[in-house]
Amino acid sequence: MNILQTANSKLPTANSKLPTRILVTGGAGFIGSNFILHMMDKYPDYEIVNLDKLTYAGNLANLKEVENNPKYRFVAGDICDEKTVREAMEGCDFVAHFAAESHVDRSITGPAIFVKTNVIGTQVLLDVARDLKIKRFHHVSTDEVFGALPLDRPEVKFDELTPYSPRSPYSASKASSDHLVRAYFETYGLPITISNCTNNYGPFHFPEKVIPLFIINAFRDLPLPIYGAGKAVRDYLFVTDHCLAIDLILHKGKVGETYCVGGDSEKNGLDVADTILKIMDKPQSLKTFVEDRKGHDMRYAIDHAKITNELGWKPTVSFEEGMIKTINWYRHNEPWWQAIISKEYLDTNRAKANGQQSAVSSQQ
Repeated sequence: MNILQTANSKLPTANSKLPTRILVTGGAGFIGSNFILHMMDKYPDYEIVNLDKLTYAGNLANLKEVENNPKYRFVAGDICDEKTVREAMEGCDFVAHFAAESHVDRSITGPAIFVKTNVIGTQVLLDVARDLKIKRFHHVSTDEVFGALPLDRPEVKFDELTPYSPRSPYSASKASSDHLVRAYFETYGLPITISNCTNNYGPFHFPEKVIPLFIINAFRDLPLPIYGAGKAVRDYLFVTDHCLAIDLILHKGKVGETYCVGGDSEKNGLDVADTILKIMDKPQSLKTFVEDRKGHDMRYAIDHAKITNELGWKPTVSFEEGMIKTINWYRHNEPWWQAIISKEYLDTNRAKANGQQSAVSSQQ
């Protein structure tokens, strides 16, 4: 059992009727790599093909545990490249599509790559999946496509019927990809499912995101930069719970349906900082306030009643428990995040990607 497996999970058991090969796009990223580790542990007979471009957030060190497993294959490539996508997807039963540009601040300063990767890349994948008659195409999306919720109405949450109202280039590009995926079901009958999830956290979370940034800064006794007054609320979900949800949707979800996946853990920036500082026994003086994000959505929250009632999923890790697990993981894996901070991992990833591409070329 690997360290990321959630205890007491109730999931379908692999059998001859289930798919044996899954293409995971963006599998070297935070959620994608956790998903690969989960699936290879839960279903040892499954084959996993990981297609990843290895941008700044892709890290092959996340998958060191399985890199020599004969059931795992890494393909370095861009989801916008039809030839590469076809070679990676050939022979697969399912596609789990994680690959995306996902950082809101980066989308504000440079939106073009978000449109290219999140929209055009998804379209390329859909076209190839349709041609290869993939049995299930699962698209991993975000709650940010729905816009923002009022701070003073905690009873209001996003669900599968919430109208789309994206407010950043990132969320607009993800909304576009959601619409494309749904259109390929309605127009071509491609067997798809979609999940819209709240903010994830946990092992292998890239250090630019708020929770790992706060944890790493606290380790180094550096300021924890809180946007604005720290009032913006996010619903947090431990990453292994998200992996369990996607696993269930792939195996039991209804074709053509969308499932909202939430953590029941609404916290604002101050809450997150206070929790980390308390667990790590660090002073409150490390909290600092910085200029707010442009167009900052003030609240996200998901009503996960549909996936709970239909598939039996619900979050199993509380925010406090998840934060303790996450902090401990970063404490025991300092070389992982130190390499990222030093940028050494970029050179390592590029070298491995070049080696992979050379190996593929030599076999053609």
